[in-house]
Amino acid sequence: MSSATVGETRLPLALRRLFHGYQSGEGRLEVLQGAELSLRPGEIVALVAPSGTGKSTLLHLAGLLETPQDGAVLIDGRDAGRLSDGERTAIRRTAIGFVYQFHHLLAEFTALENVVLPQMIGGGGRKAARVRAEALLRAFGLGHRMDHLPGKLSGGEQQRVAIARALANRPRVLLADEPTGNLDVGTADQVFDELLRVAREEGLAGLIATHNTELARRMDRIVTLREGRIVAVA
Repeated sequence: MSSATVGETRLPLALRRLFHGYQSGEGRLEVLQGAELSLRPGEIVALVAPSGTGKSTLLHLAGLLETPQDGAVLIDGRDAGRLSDGERTAIRRTAIGFVYQFHHLLAEFTALENVVLPQMIGGGGRKAARVRAEALLRAFGLGHRMDHLPGKLSGGEQQRVAIARALANRPRVLLADEPTGNLDVGTADQVFDELLRVAREEGLAGLIATHNTELARRMDRIVTLREGRIVAVA
């Protein structure tokens, strides 16, 4: 694994020549073959790629859920491949926020508790965690729904809670895999507007995978995966 180069220490996320593949029944499938990408603070990048091209693999590697077979994932200039498992876990908890197509909320906890818990797991105090959670939920228009269990919320409301949860620990990087893919068009637009607004206000870097080209055009730039590499979309 290569160490950070000059200038990369200020980048929230830098992917350097990532190679990754899987063994299948028909042989080995090489998914990423030298993929590279840098995200600047406050920059929101759309990842638009067909299914099966390595989009989810790239997000898993960027989020330290998997380790690349070759190459480097740098978070704030730190090469995650050189860190211990404990250090990688700490980064995932505090520096990286995840949003998935399905919200994965804890059904037995209220909307507020779902946003408070990650902060406490990350070492935050209960009072400060509650203040942060309430502020985020209000920002997403859920001030009147904080005490509701997920089962009592609409699909759009549940996804707003999931986004608030991802932002709870003030991450430097937000990774999202089809965050509005399970919502109707009108709700998806509203949720996505709120996600972009809060992300930019917080100044974090975002990599958001989506099949929706209209949503992608609202981000700062668009990239895709081609033959295992990341290329810009004109």
